[in-house]
Amino acid sequence: MAAEGTAYSMEMHQVRYFLAVCETLNFTRAADRCSVSQPAMTRAIKNLEDELGGPLFHRERANTHLTELGRMMQPYLSEVLAQSESAKTRARDFQKLREAPLSVGIMCTIGPSKLLDLMGGFHRRYPDVNINLREATAQALQDMLAAGEIDVAVFGLPDGIDQERFHTLKLFSERVLIAIPAGHRLEKQPGIQLDDISNERYLFRANCEFADQIREQCQARGFRLSVAYRSERDDWIQTMVKAGLGVTLIPEFAVTVSGLTTRPVINPGIERTVHLVTVRGRPHSPAVGAFVREAMAFDWLA
Repeated sequence: MAAEGTAYSMEMHQVRYFLAVCETLNFTRAADRCSVSQPAMTRAIKNLEDELGGPLFHRERANTHLTELGRMMQPYLSEVLAQSESAKTRARDFQKLREAPLSVGIMCTIGPSKLLDLMGGFHRRYPDVNINLREATAQALQDMLAAGEIDVAVFGLPDGIDQERFHTLKLFSERVLIAIPAGHRLEKQPGIQLDDISNERYLFRANCEFADQIREQCQARGFRLSVAYRSERDDWIQTMVKAGLGVTLIPEFAVTVSGLTTRPVINPGIERTVHLVTVRGRPHSPAVGAFVREAMAFDWLA
């Protein structure tokens, strides 16, 4: 164990020179292999011997060979060199985005359709980046970003995002819609006011980041939504609306159930803005930089 600990203070060229002499058992040939002078090779081996506390080679005119200490050190120092080369390779791969990890947080109320083309384009451009997608509420994503648990996040908040703490890049805005069953009494209207659903069975999306804003607007109009069902699963809520069990409010790009009847909220309308968010001032990996550039170049209006 003592030898293992000592190896960490060695210079890597000493390790390379030692292993070259182990293979050639000749200081001149080892120096040629390492492209150094023989005196430089000899000095490096002598310094290594001083550090390890004893001779590593018996130096005889025609019979250079390892000492007992040298034989004991050879497998340890071979592993040190192998680990060093492996670390350099991984670092080069990381810089070139080969097998680079990227943890992306996605607000759980964002439908996949709006982000599929972005993710697909990024994958085609950087196929070796290993992306880990994590879904959570907007507030949870903020906390995860601050704690370094994710590298970048996609979310929006009705009151905005702390600009001193986070850097934001606007991706897109979307209207909030009212989803109603087919054949509903409001189906023929081009837009629906919140007052129009005051007596409806309301299906509550538990992760809706605009819930407080919607509640305040309803209270300002003198009513409360009659919540008949709550769920964290937006797909369940949409399916229940389609089955005629109630109505709900949902961002337009979060609609995932085919054939769901929706109308925009009007007088006033409700809109949310979704951002790409990173921690301000924090150094980021090349993979994060590549993802941000891809998002900046993406046509969000298409």
